[in-house]
Amino acid sequence: MNILILGNGGREHALAWAIKQNPKCDRLIVAPGNAGIAQVAECAALDILDGAAVVDFAAQNAIDFIVIGPEAPLAAGVADSCRAAGFSVFGPSAAAAALESSKSFTKAICDACDAPTAAYGHFTNRDDARDYVQTQGAPIVIKADGLAAGKGVVVAMTMEEALAAIDDMMGGQFGDAGAEVVVEEFMEGEEASFFVLCDGKTVLPIGTAQDHKRAYDGDTGPNTGGMGAYTPAPVMTDAVTQKALDQIVRPTMAAMAARGTPFTGVLFVGLMIKDGQPRLVEYNVRFGDPECQGLMMRLGGQVLDLLQACAEGRLEGAQVHWADDHALTVVMAANGYPGTYEKGTTIHGLGDLPEDSFHMTFHAGTAESSEGQIIANGGRVLGITARGDTLEQAHARAYAMVDAIDWPEGFCRRDIGWRALS
Repeated sequence: MNILILGNGGREHALAWAIKQNPKCDRLIVAPGNAGIAQVAECAALDILDGAAVVDFAAQNAIDFIVIGPEAPLAAGVADSCRAAGFSVFGPSAAAAALESSKSFTKAICDACDAPTAAYGHFTNRDDARDYVQTQGAPIVIKADGLAAGKGVVVAMTMEEALAAIDDMMGGQFGDAGAEVVVEEFMEGEEASFFVLCDGKTVLPIGTAQDHKRAYDGDTGPNTGGMGAYTPAPVMTDAVTQKALDQIVRPTMAAMAARGTPFTGVLFVGLMIKDGQPRLVEYNVRFGDPECQGLMMRLGGQVLDLLQACAEGRLEGAQVHWADDHALTVVMAANGYPGTYEKGTTIHGLGDLPEDSFHMTFHAGTAESSEGQIIANGGRVLGITARGDTLEQAHARAYAMVDAIDWPEGFCRRDIGWRALS
């Protein structure tokens, strides 16, 4: 098979690494890719938001299967364009991708199917949003309604933070994504990420993880796209998982099908769990980053078979074969992230790191310099990932790799996995 993956981050590197292990994969192209992805696949310059360009490229390269990694091309309807041209595609339609591209849409779906989630208000007017916050009080959560690269959420612990977040978002901080905001009740509990494949009818759970959103140790600092993750998440017990499926995921999938917009692809279910009861924080319509890195390490080459079964409506009867182990990812980011950071700094020591089924360095924001060196080319730059029989073993292996990297211009959290480890 000739396979095309769209994207250029750590998620896409992990997907490429896993898919390449499947013997059905003959040729693997990732567009646009990055310096790490180039070590396992061909990289191609391509505007992945342009559906017509993706269709032309796929036709010219005799592509058999297209995997869409990030949310932006899904929201832009690239999956629709590719399907209309006759290609087998993993990823939802633009209409179904609204579960991520519009927070207010997700809230309306939850209302329609009685899925437990935070109480909320949806606003298109800044003054109305400010009035609502002042009535509700803090802590409170402010969300840009549209796509904001994982940064459009502020957990405001004070009234001043909440009002500033509304002013920033509706004042253009995230462009059109912040023209509308959703203001939510602050939910207490423990967060977890739950991943399920859906083919429009069948729902297949494929893993749990716990992300670390805050920039610094002790869950302090600003929200980021994710500073590390581990899988599985102990808080996702069998009972919690069953409640999430019965009360949240399956009702949502039924509501989407009833609307005439069945969901096909991976649904990332962000949950808040308190006293054994899960509530929905948000949906994403793609694999999480950095959760994907650990999931792929534990799933390996079977990923291609699962994604194909999902795309072709064959999930009924499909099974996921898990290794009884753990994986942990530490994100190395450029100093200053998620604020202003420098690009172009050189990362030394990557060539000396182990790369096998227990140790991998997934590249998120890297490029290759004219001298052949790996340089930082983004905010989140590397996802250092390790597997182990225990989470403690995975943790030790991942941080040993981190400590072997020479990159003074980068930083990481030193407490990834702290909830489970403590």
